[in-house]
Amino acid sequence: MKAFYTVLFCMLLLACGDKKEKDTTIYLPASNGNLNTISVVADNVVWEDKVGENIRHIFAAPLNGLPTEEPMFNMRQIPTQVFDGFAARSRIVLKIEKGNVEATTKIVHEAFAKPQTVVVVGGKTDQDIIAQLEENKAKIIDAFTKEEVKEKQRRIKLSLLKDEVMENKLGITINIPSVYRITKDEDNFFWIRKNLSNSKTMELMFYEVPFETISKGDSTIMDIVKMRDEITKTKIPGEDGIYMAVEDSYAPSMFKTIIDNKPAYEVRGMWLMQGFTMAGPFITYAIEDKINNRYLIADGYVYAPSLEKRDYIFELESIIKSIKIN
Repeated sequence: MKAFYTVLFCMLLLACGDKKEKDTTIYLPASNGNLNTISVVADNVVWEDKVGENIRHIFAAPLNGLPTEEPMFNMRQIPTQVFDGFAARSRIVLKIEKGNVEATTKIVHEAFAKPQTVVVVGGKTDQDIIAQLEENKAKIIDAFTKEEVKEKQRRIKLSLLKDEVMENKLGITINIPSVYRITKDEDNFFWIRKNLSNSKTMELMFYEVPFETISKGDSTIMDIVKMRDEITKTKIPGEDGIYMAVEDSYAPSMFKTIIDNKPAYEVRGMWLMQGFTMAGPFITYAIEDKINNRYLIADGYVYAPSLEKRDYIFELESIIKSIKIN
């Protein structure tokens, strides 16, 4: 028996040795950081001069569709010499390398932590770096935004609303936090709300419209605004003829995007109550669903006077971007 256990022990050692040789996975620590906060790794002299000014101009620019100026991203500068350990685990990082390097912009994922997106911008001179930032700003913003949406969606999944009825009726799946509640379910129109405090709310609307409702061309945004105004006037009217409408004096912005691998229009703007002093920002997505000959409409809006609203709109955006059409 003693000989048997000796042989068995040796076999286990060999098996462990083989496993260690084959297991080449690099285990990265978890990333950290507040949502929508970029860690900018740059020497102090670079951060305080023209390059830093250009970075702030691009990434702290006011976000579209808000009533007051709020930056697209918050930023914190980390000197290059202390970018190590905990500081290197930030979820989104912009690293500036100035010196004897070619002008370049690289996007790297999971470099020091997981999940993480690191953008490295290099050049020999300030002019080289600024040119790289200007040329690639849309690509960099998109990479950072996708990382932050993914992180927000991960947090949302920790506690989800039971919305199977809505999902089945609209033919979708979507992740909505459990703190929201379904306020209205009528004729495939769903109105979902989250109370903040002192009558402040975050709200979502989901519905579908025939494919021909929205034309492609110069009138696309006007079609979406008209559609939204009709829905809010008929589906969530207030007392004494009060209703929500897109504010004419604040021209909404429209962008093309992708949701669930399908083309979509994104419209950001301001809403107001006709006949009452209430207003706030909204974000509307019209998702092209050719198979079902429709546009799936997902709309989020906020009523939170005196509060900053960027992070509220970002939450609604992250919820909507979790949609998958069955």
